[in-house]
Amino acid sequence: MKNNPLRTFSRPLALVLSGLAFVLGANAEVKPHGLFCDGAVLQREIEVPVWGTAREGERVTVKFQEQEVATMAKNGRWLVRLKPLKSGGPFVMTIAGDNTVTITNVLVGEVWVGSGQSNMAFQLRRAADSRAAIAAADDSLLRFFFVPHLTADEPQVNVTGDWKPSTPVTASNFSAVAYFFGRDLRRALQVPVGLIDSSVGGTPARAWLARAALESDPALKEILTRYDESVKTYDPAKEDAQYQRNLAKHAEAVKQAQASGQEPPRPPQKPARPALQSSRPACLYNAMIAPLQPYAIAGVIWYQGESDAARGDEYQRLFPALIRNWRSSWPQGEFPFLFVQIAPHEKMTPEIREAQLLTWQRVPRTGMVVTTDVGDERDIHPTRKEPVGARLALAARAVAYGEKLEYSGPVFASLKLEADRATLSFTHVGGGLVARGGELRGFTMAGEDGTFVPAPAAIDGDQVVVSAPAGLKPIAVRYGWDKTPDVNLFNQAGLPATPFRTDPK
Repeated sequence: MKNNPLRTFSRPLALVLSGLAFVLGANAEVKPHGLFCDGAVLQREIEVPVWGTAREGERVTVKFQEQEVATMAKNGRWLVRLKPLKSGGPFVMTIAGDNTVTITNVLVGEVWVGSGQSNMAFQLRRAADSRAAIAAADDSLLRFFFVPHLTADEPQVNVTGDWKPSTPVTASNFSAVAYFFGRDLRRALQVPVGLIDSSVGGTPARAWLARAALESDPALKEILTRYDESVKTYDPAKEDAQYQRNLAKHAEAVKQAQASGQEPPRPPQKPARPALQSSRPACLYNAMIAPLQPYAIAGVIWYQGESDAARGDEYQRLFPALIRNWRSSWPQGEFPFLFVQIAPHEKMTPEIREAQLLTWQRVPRTGMVVTTDVGDERDIHPTRKEPVGARLALAARAVAYGEKLEYSGPVFASLKLEADRATLSFTHVGGGLVARGGELRGFTMAGEDGTFVPAPAAIDGDQVVVSAPAGLKPIAVRYGWDKTPDVNLFNQAGLPATPFRTDPK
């Protein structure tokens, strides 16, 4: 996946800008943070921080929904907290000090942050069968805020942007997954919904964690060590010489491909300094997550992992650390964190899906959406985004809002081994197990030699019985354990089972 072009703040420049912001804030009129602008959506039913900059010592008063809260600016900054708000709107917020700021058309409802890499950033207009969805996208109570693509080596404090109501134009250019998620939440909850898109294509999880979160874990600190060493040893001349050699090889490969009537290979990427790459540790957290805090939210939806597919073991530790990092720096406790398991693709390993499954099973108040039925083995950006958003909305309704509904496909729970078979039990059976489209597929079995071979399987009530091939004494079973699994186990709720293995992780 190609990285999106990002504006980068180096560490020295970030410090200069931070100091400049302080000086300006200390001598400037009252200004709210960039998320508090006309058309904003505020989170209902919890305490809502409102903050910004002002003259040192200036008294700042915020009025909203019959509340009036005041504070004094300190170090050029101010923050007040509104008591839990009732949903509805539009309302007007006034922020008064030496001057008065009036923010109009403010709604109160549910606010969700959508983050990750390119499959979250993937626009609605590019999604399969999106024409009807775009045409029906007029909804003034569904609103979008797009966080500009930036990187920084120090945490930033503000964002620029606008809240925009959903229309065919605004929705078509917004995240497809986030749009379908928000649309379905609007229908289910019947309250305003605000979506904040903070996602960048081609980015690994390490870029979305604070540096302190990486430093605090000895296993993850190695990520910083590798990065710091790459910055130290980077040789521009050497890298450019290698790039020129790669270009020459590519030119020859193109000639050969054209001569044989084949598609030419992609050109090599020009090397970038490690200190400027959007994959460097903490750079996206600093520029695109830290500035949003502590804006009151309902939770996060996340679609990422493609850039970490070759590091499944590391991701088992890195992804839970990211969730803990965001929750600790967003002072709302264990807010819901819902994510998408990587879809089938020729470069996506089963280990990355397992890391995501284990995160769901080990980290409280999380939910995982399985996408084994909506992937594309040749396209890392599968275009069927509506089912993904719909399943995230189901997960939100269950995890965040406590609805008693099935939001997941079958999940392996236990294994019983016999001489010639293995019996698998599941949670999230959703009314019963189903083999969609024919006989059950996707199961393999291993004996004592550890070699996995295809094995026939059949549904027996809420269990699956996997039969051992002749002469094999079963010790372990796997399901969908492939880059592009051919699987068809669902539940009656229409949700696919997650791939798994019963052998030691």
